[in-house]
Amino acid sequence: MANGRNPSSLVRYGTVVSVLVVLLALWYRSPVQNSLDQRLDTVLTSLLRAESKVDTDSFRRRKVAIGFGGCVDIIVDGVKLLNEIGLKPSKTPFHHDCIESREQLSQSFAYFFPPGAASERFLSNDTLFNELVEASRGLHGNRWALGGNAAVMANRLASEGCDVLLGGRFSSEVTEVLSDHVTVAGKPVEDPDIHLILEYPTGAKWGEYVSRRANRYIVHSDDHNPLLDSLEDFEEQLQSFRPDLLVIGGLQMMDNFPFEKGVREARLEHLNALMLSVDEATGVHFEMASFVDKELMQALLSRVVPHASSLGMNEQELPNLLSLLKGGNVTVLSDPNPRVATVLDQMRELYRLLSTERRGQAGGRRLTRLHVHTLAFQAIIVTTGSPWKNTMSATAKASLTANRHVCGSPDINPSKAKLIMDDSFSISRQEGSQRMPLLETKPVTCWEEADYEVCVAPVLVCTDVYQTAGGGDNVSAAGLVLQI
Repeated sequence: MANGRNPSSLVRYGTVVSVLVVLLALWYRSPVQNSLDQRLDTVLTSLLRAESKVDTDSFRRRKVAIGFGGCVDIIVDGVKLLNEIGLKPSKTPFHHDCIESREQLSQSFAYFFPPGAASERFLSNDTLFNELVEASRGLHGNRWALGGNAAVMANRLASEGCDVLLGGRFSSEVTEVLSDHVTVAGKPVEDPDIHLILEYPTGAKWGEYVSRRANRYIVHSDDHNPLLDSLEDFEEQLQSFRPDLLVIGGLQMMDNFPFEKGVREARLEHLNALMLSVDEATGVHFEMASFVDKELMQALLSRVVPHASSLGMNEQELPNLLSLLKGGNVTVLSDPNPRVATVLDQMRELYRLLSTERRGQAGGRRLTRLHVHTLAFQAIIVTTGSPWKNTMSATAKASLTANRHVCGSPDINPSKAKLIMDDSFSISRQEGSQRMPLLETKPVTCWEEADYEVCVAPVLVCTDVYQTAGGGDNVSAAGLVLQI
């Protein structure tokens, strides 16, 4: 060689340089990483301290009645399942209210997968649904779990110290996984409804599409849940149960279901009568979900929402409900990672609109609580002087539950978590609005405005995802426990 150097010596020289570069990188990175780790540890310790301020052991077991329905969830890797049945990524992503074909399934998944937005759709094609179920059963890594808003919330409420009356129809296998503190009101069935949960992590790839956050796409083809066919049994046991709280959920199963004429309206009228029969001193919570049927949503706005004193929802469901209240259309897809100020402004507007609408409605309850759960943070608004209590601790508990559920462990490991909420946030998008710092030693920020208290807490976002499905139900239930 012209420079007289031995090639092997160059390789050794390059190796030494590479090692030095890595060591230097670690040396420079270490203080920063240590600082981040310490921050997470402090936030976690502070959230745990906030959660534990309420000693639930000193209280009698609260009684919660919750309807309706439940199912068996088959949880699979969504991309693997679609590949297994040979479904190619659509080049024309599109939203469909109801899935009728393979092409529509491909278009719908391609629509929600890239932004990582949660979605749930009725699949009217029995042949396609059965094909998906069979493929899921043979897919490596599949899991079976209790599913359905009401059933999942019931188990969480029971695990947090409540006695629960659950309206739903279940097989004996499903009933066995319910807590001993859950009493089922509903006749048993041999074949439970099945929901397919197509989970995917952040960065998952399907053809040219890449998911920006972990989430799930759910398809179902229910027979029992849309009909609220446990309603009569639930109603019969409700009065003697004398609940401290009534929770209504699972009504999205009615979305785009092929009812016979007048059946859906009749079932909602019956539910309306049940809600009106509940003592005024009993709290009533309605858990929102993914709705795309405008007629159903308008029916819920007249028959269900006015009779709930508390509402729970995620960052997709909040703008959807707000849009319909303002006379607009269904909002199919919203920002999956909204800023705190945006969510708080939407919550204020929803609170104002619903409070104004209910003033002249016979039998309507005053809305006194709103809980919005997002990937990055939890936000709860509670009317001053209302029966809802311990808002700060409830917000902390909701935040911690988000990590516990998604990571699949009651113990939170900071090495498998991250904060994505900003170091400070504006309380409104209005110019000149106050900014609140995220304090590691006091991470739940609460303040009063108008006639309510607002609390916001960061979520320790799980980076080692076990399951996203059921996250909102677990979080919402955990937040309610400390407030009744």
